[in-house]
Amino acid sequence: MSFKSLKIGKYEIQKPIVQGGMGVGISWDQLAGNVSKEGGLGVISAVGTGYYEDKKYASKLVAGKPLDALGFYSKEGFDAIIKNARKICDDKPLAANILYAINDYGRVVKDACESGIDIIITGAGLPTNMPEFTEGYPDVALVPIVSSAKALKIICKRWKKRYDRVPDAVIVEGPKSGGHQGFTYEQCKLEENQLENIVAPVVEEAAVWGDIPVIAAGGVWDKTDIEDMLSRGASAVQMGTRFIGTFECDAHENLKKVLLGAKKEDIQLMASPVGYPAQGVRTNLTELVERREGPAIKCISNCVAPCNRGEEAKVVGFCIADRLSDAYEGNLETGLFFSGTNGYRLDKIISVKELMDKLTEGE
Repeated sequence: MSFKSLKIGKYEIQKPIVQGGMGVGISWDQLAGNVSKEGGLGVISAVGTGYYEDKKYASKLVAGKPLDALGFYSKEGFDAIIKNARKICDDKPLAANILYAINDYGRVVKDACESGIDIIITGAGLPTNMPEFTEGYPDVALVPIVSSAKALKIICKRWKKRYDRVPDAVIVEGPKSGGHQGFTYEQCKLEENQLENIVAPVVEEAAVWGDIPVIAAGGVWDKTDIEDMLSRGASAVQMGTRFIGTFECDAHENLKKVLLGAKKEDIQLMASPVGYPAQGVRTNLTELVERREGPAIKCISNCVAPCNRGEEAKVVGFCIADRLSDAYEGNLETGLFFSGTNGYRLDKIISVKELMDKLTEGE
């Protein structure tokens, strides 16, 4: 099966492979730039840009951490990441993933537009007012992430009524993805919510609003999986975890080692201060949190709105900004390591080029 290119707004992506946005610092300039260079869609995560290049772009540090949303989602850090990715991929399409649940969502979307990003992807909530923040940037394509046809319908209705536009593409994500899920714990296990069962209804709904391309995500691992999703009506796939196993991935070597050493049973759903279950690797941190002996929760970075300035972090037992940044810095004791359910299948580190070749031509 030869793959067709993917069209998102005015942008054409040569290979129908979108690299998932992974923060803090897993998909920044090196990974995203190289994926776009090799014909896929590289996606820069907006999460934790104040940590970029040893926190030199964070306006103020408290206890070595960027202060407040302004520091954690550093405009200058984000701009530097986008510009450095551009040096790698030149004028090929480049995207940013900006979670709807973050504090300063609107400001960060505007920052991305000002820095010349082509496509903005948003999940972790229903981004019903997403187009509001890209006014003045008509060429920026908008791609929400949904977990059901119903969610897509709500978004399309609101966007059409308020802004007279619909999404340029949509990502449908099943519960095998790494990080935050669009389902409750119970819903993650239900057969009806598995990716292979939610793609077709979303494709159907997307067709109602014009030919909105559907990108399938969550548990896609190899060329066979890609072909399966395309046969179900998807126009492309999104893959995150598999790209961690590349030399160019911006993640710390220790983070890559955690995934390389993970067994199938080590990858589990866990509670998160964001209010959605999250998927990651059981580590020392998981055990500390279960015993209520995790690191102190101080809410320095004020990263996500649902956490309510650390209140939810206290309920679940850890601060997500601090623990993801620990993973970025390679701290095996207190780092939080997200992974999709297939993360245990990573067995070696290869180049982005080799991975893209494997995904399009077969192992």
